[in-house]
Amino acid sequence: MPTAPHPQNTDELFQALQENDQLPYGRTRTVTAEELVDAAEQFAEPAPLAYALFELQEAYTYGSEPRKSPVVFARLLNLFDEQPDVFDERMRHMLFWRFKWVANALRALPEVPLSGLRQWLTEMRDRYVKADLDLQPYYGQAYQLAAHLGEDTLLAYELWAGRTRTRLSDCEACEICERALYHLGTGDDERALRTWEPVLAGKDSCQEEPARSVSYALLPLLRTGRTDRARELHLAGYRACRRNPSMAGEVGRHLEFCALTGNEARGLELLAENRNLFAEVESPLDLLDFLTGVEVLLRRVELLGHDSLPAAGYAGRTWTVAGLRTEVRGRADDLAARFDARNGTTAHTDRRNARLDRTPLLETLELTLRTRGLDDAGPAAPVAEPTARTTALPTSLPELILQARTLDQQGHPDGPACWARLRTLVAARDYAHPDDPALGPLVQLRADLLAEEANRAGEKDEFADAADLHEEAAALYDDAGEPGHAALSRACALLATAEIPVQGTDGAEAKTAALTSAHASMVRLHEETPGLAPFQEARLMRLKATALGLRLQTSRSDEHVAPVFAETDVLHAFATRHDLAGQLSGALQLRASTHAISGDLPAAVTETDALLDRLKAHGPAWHLPRTLGLRGRLQLGLRDAQAAHADLTEALRLAADWPADAIDTARLHSDLAEACMHLGHPDEALRHLTRSAERELRRGNRTDAFCTYSNAAQLSLDLGRVEDCIALLDSLLAEPDVTTGELDDRLIAQLRLTRARALHTGEDLKAATAEFVALAAESARWDDDPGSHAMIAAETAVLLGESGEFGRAREAADQALAAHARAPRYDQLSNCLRELARLQAQQQGPDGLADARAFLSDAGRVADEARDAEYEAHGRSLDTALAYEHGRVNAYAGQYDDALVALEKALTLLGDPGRDDDRAGEWAECVRLAGAVEGLYLERPAPALTRLDAAVSRLTALGHTEETEPLISLAARLRDEE
Repeated sequence: MPTAPHPQNTDELFQALQENDQLPYGRTRTVTAEELVDAAEQFAEPAPLAYALFELQEAYTYGSEPRKSPVVFARLLNLFDEQPDVFDERMRHMLFWRFKWVANALRALPEVPLSGLRQWLTEMRDRYVKADLDLQPYYGQAYQLAAHLGEDTLLAYELWAGRTRTRLSDCEACEICERALYHLGTGDDERALRTWEPVLAGKDSCQEEPARSVSYALLPLLRTGRTDRARELHLAGYRACRRNPSMAGEVGRHLEFCALTGNEARGLELLAENRNLFAEVESPLDLLDFLTGVEVLLRRVELLGHDSLPAAGYAGRTWTVAGLRTEVRGRADDLAARFDARNGTTAHTDRRNARLDRTPLLETLELTLRTRGLDDAGPAAPVAEPTARTTALPTSLPELILQARTLDQQGHPDGPACWARLRTLVAARDYAHPDDPALGPLVQLRADLLAEEANRAGEKDEFADAADLHEEAAALYDDAGEPGHAALSRACALLATAEIPVQGTDGAEAKTAALTSAHASMVRLHEETPGLAPFQEARLMRLKATALGLRLQTSRSDEHVAPVFAETDVLHAFATRHDLAGQLSGALQLRASTHAISGDLPAAVTETDALLDRLKAHGPAWHLPRTLGLRGRLQLGLRDAQAAHADLTEALRLAADWPADAIDTARLHSDLAEACMHLGHPDEALRHLTRSAERELRRGNRTDAFCTYSNAAQLSLDLGRVEDCIALLDSLLAEPDVTTGELDDRLIAQLRLTRARALHTGEDLKAATAEFVALAAESARWDDDPGSHAMIAAETAVLLGESGEFGRAREAADQALAAHARAPRYDQLSNCLRELARLQAQQQGPDGLADARAFLSDAGRVADEARDAEYEAHGRSLDTALAYEHGRVNAYAGQYDDALVALEKALTLLGDPGRDDDRAGEWAECVRLAGAVEGLYLERPAPALTRLDAAVSRLTALGHTEETEPLISLAARLRDEE
């Protein structure tokens, strides 16, 4: 089926060729190019056919279809021989340039005999000589053949590298890469890297560079100790080649880099992202390169004992690491053997074996903000944290049951491990419950297990499930004759039910009422359950106090403060009387939290200080990290970031002594990140944010984890770590529950939005624009959030404007204005419209002035709306910014009198700057532009100099000397031109 309308004339054909040239390389572009060749053949003129053939060969070459490229070139060559006059200078240059493309394509095909490769080089040489062209490009291809064969490379290199470059030579970046690879082949890493430096630094580039050079330079950088540089280039270089069939070899080398730096899990993640390459790479040479990199990775994973992990491989079946490695090894060995048989050497097998025999260059290198190990790569649930100190589990079943109950009564962190072991034992078909009165019947143990499961559900905020499980446990306790435990489970069910979120605007009021009711029911339950053991009664008291504390937290009502203190005082007295250290600590924590919620942070700190002193003297020790964390948060509230940092750091250190789930280390890391930001340590804050997200993932809290990762991504972007930001977000967006739409769509949109902004910051305008356009289309359907759509559409419009697509930019801006009408975003809309006006005037000059002024007219209406709404803009006023932009737009369009009038208005709106005025820079820029318009373009230097000199004097007197520099520079230029 045709992919585009069939061109009816040559103008339509050339338009279609131009449009196809804008598409990324791949099957769509290639198919369209094939159709356009068919269309060109209907016209009598040969030139359109030649251009169509050139486009098709390019699509085949960069679409990794080397078998088809020479066939198309043969048609071009025949056309050139038959009708040379059809080829103008540009077409002739392309024709002779592409002799090299054919040479590269033929080398990549093992079925082409060596004599055929040499015959083609002879043809190229003869054609160049006949056309009176320099032979440096021919010798370049002769060297590449020698390097491919692994024979006579020194002589071939000298014959090529010693010659002067010509117009038909490969681009500077590609030749630099070939020279560097030659030095790399001689074992001289340092010389290779020196040769590569202009490309790696971004000074020289082309279609394939610097991505190709980067992939080869990674290991030499590691071997020479430049690990940070290798990490940086891996992130940027991988993004440039991923999923691209024509750069499969580069992808393979990035996989190898991961395998040799302790990043095997990231390697498997990247392999999954590039699964398309198994089917889409048509070049046998590129495929050999890719498969060898894949095997290096899989071999390393196998050696680490993870051969049964799932791996992304050939379509049509599922693969394990071991199974895929066997398949890949067989295919790659066959390809290497075919090339060696064709070439009459062992070069490809030898090179392949050398790569496979490499040992890791680093035990570990943190490549991305999201550090993952192979244990995280499996399909199973979240992985446990590193093992901390725990109590040894008894081997005797009766002892295990008794220990689980004892630890549970104490609230000891080792209790869950006992319950987990018991859950496994009880679930076994051959389980036999001990006949021991001290242990109680099996129904009691099942109730214990249900109660523990309910507690875990509550910790994950799964309150409805928790309430149901607690009710089930209570019924089983009744059956077991344990009324005290049954009462506790029912009290827990009451609290969990009250915490189930209530939808609607009156949610807080409804929850307050539910907690009040739950507390009243607990009081009745307490009164109606005599004979409670002290630990049971203390727990019931703690639940009542917790219900009141949550009510205060929800309502923030002063009248709810005293009841919390009263309930905690009762609990404190009871726990003291019965020496229940855990409940006593809990009571004091509730008191401190109540002071904090009611706004008395100093009192909360005092309570916490006393509690810490008690815990250090009497325990329980596992309460120390949590209490230090609480004091750290209180110190943050008191704006003592240094004290908060110290407390939170100590809390994390102590938390390492206990099982992972015992302490909320995710919260500690998150709070530490906040403390670090207050202290001006953003890089440390970034590390704590990512650690917090990792802990949330391990606990199964994926939404919380992704929210924290989103914050980390934004912070990394703010720090200028663009590639870190993009790599983190790429990893998150590739997660299965993201791709299947299981996670919240707004959260995913936020991740994509941050990624689009990072792409823009990283100057990948095409990719950023595509993502923004997609997000704008999606957010247009967010009827409940027009403000976000206004913001996204506005940013989209600006990127389209930067790309020169002002028609689409106008459409996006209109969408933003429509959404803004429902949910005003004055600053964003004004900024967008002014920037679009500037871009259109700057890019199109007088031709774009009318449309640019239309954007400014819209911005004027937004400013009027903001003024009517008494909205205060962030930074400079919208009216001032608009007047300045009128000046700039008119200046770009050559309307200098109008520009000067607008700039005078902007200066009037700004007013004269003061000594401590942060508007001095804006005022100085306005003066500078007015001076330039007046002195340079209106050719009135005298008044311009008067303006500039007066401004310099005023700014100097006010101490704003830095702001005077551009004014002094402009004044000097005007005096020089007088």
